[in-house]
Amino acid sequence: MSRAARAIVRLAAGLLPAEHHAWGRAMEAEIVAIEGAGPAFGFALGCLAAALRTAAHVHILRLSGGDKGENEMAGDKGGLLRHPRRVAGLCALAATGLGLFYMAMAGAPARYLAVNGTALALGFLAVAVLGRVGDVRRGIVDLMLAGALLLTALFGLSAGGVTRWLSVGGILLQPGFFLLPILALRFAGSRDGLSAVAVSLAALALALQPDRALAGALAAGMAALAVAQPERNVFIALAAAAAGLMATLLRGDPSDAVPYVDQVFASSFAVHPLAGLAVWAGAGLLLLPALVGLARAGEDRALHGVFGALWFAVIVAAMLGNYPAPLVGYGASAIFGYLFSLLGLPARGQSEAVAPARDTDAAATEESPPALLVRPA
Repeated sequence: MSRAARAIVRLAAGLLPAEHHAWGRAMEAEIVAIEGAGPAFGFALGCLAAALRTAAHVHILRLSGGDKGENEMAGDKGGLLRHPRRVAGLCALAATGLGLFYMAMAGAPARYLAVNGTALALGFLAVAVLGRVGDVRRGIVDLMLAGALLLTALFGLSAGGVTRWLSVGGILLQPGFFLLPILALRFAGSRDGLSAVAVSLAALALALQPDRALAGALAAGMAALAVAQPERNVFIALAAAAAGLMATLLRGDPSDAVPYVDQVFASSFAVHPLAGLAVWAGAGLLLLPALVGLARAGEDRALHGVFGALWFAVIVAAMLGNYPAPLVGYGASAIFGYLFSLLGLPARGQSEAVAPARDTDAAATEESPPALLVRPA
């Protein structure tokens, strides 16, 4: 639990503009001295809120043409914001930690916590290995991913008329969760004909399962891509995704709620207000990489838009129906899926012009920390 709180503080420190790095160092030093999971999480969330508020303020100044905002938002060349995958990785770590905190408070079986923790470690390992492979025959690989989804729909494990799962070592995995996000992002990066066919096959697979949540996520991702890149192949993929979503809506979804997996957003506050706050904060962290990416200039905005739209739709589905709450609830598949989707983001952000720093501004920003950075009693 303390590691998760420290991860949130580290993320908050990395989000601060360059002129506020001293605040980040103070956060990291303070969290070490706080005893108890509750106070540590409260302080960590306060740090994150303060960092987001400061970054948003700087970005508004930048959009309005203020020199100070432009300088601070750009930051230094080695800053965390210039590494989208690192930001997303830290968000995954913090969100999973918050989910473990919720499940521990809710009395979930220890095996559930072990499965999520192991999935996080294995997911990071897989991303580290796959990240070194590079893109090889993108369209063919995308067709293989879509084919795996289709095979799951045809021959996977069924429950209540729904066929979405495979059993691996006695643990149920949902291939759609960890294959669809990376497939959608790979298509967003290439937008070639074979990848468009792969997305269409994936939409068919989700319609056959049926899976409203992931079908809606695919449709949302393709809609975001169509806004950013209005091309023929994108519109083909969007039409297929929309048709798949419509098919799931017509068939219905009789899935029952599973404890610690479904309806987590509604039930977490009944466990404890701190548990509810942890769940909602963790879900918000999943969208942070997209917000950071969209705030920065460059062609990579389309990728971040698809990433954000896809995971936002997954979160909304979990709020409205009996669908897994990604990372903050029990389930290895969503953890794998979020981490695999990191591979669809650029390894490094595009370079931006950095305005010369002004000593007077630097001195002014170091005077006092944000009001939320107060050690809890």
